Amino acid sequence: MIVTTTPQIEGHTIVEYKGIVTGETIIGANFLKDIAAGFRDFFGGRSNSYEKVLIESKETSLKEMIERAQALGANAIVGVDIDYETVGNGGSMLMVATSGTAVVIN
Repeated sequence: MIVTTTPQIEGHTIVEYKGIVTGETIIGANFLKDIAAGFRDFFGGRSNSYEKVLIESKETSLKEMIERAQALGANAIVGVDIDYETVGNGGSMLMVATSGTAVVIN
């Protein structure tokens, strides 16, 4: 399945629009990651634990969106948007939402 942020796919023609598809993931950051990130924030540097959570959440959300597109009979998704938000009490959870248009291309 081709997944792209562009509205069209070079070399292909969109022959059918199946509709908007989405994927959502909400994941909690555990206490130890928060402590480690606090040290990184204070001393500088990247927080590998949070980066791994972001990557995992994005991949899960994209996978869910692709599965929904496949269920509609699509073979590509165009116009993909990825949004990151913190939710929950004190922003303790991370939400990743993906959306795009499921299409059939030739």
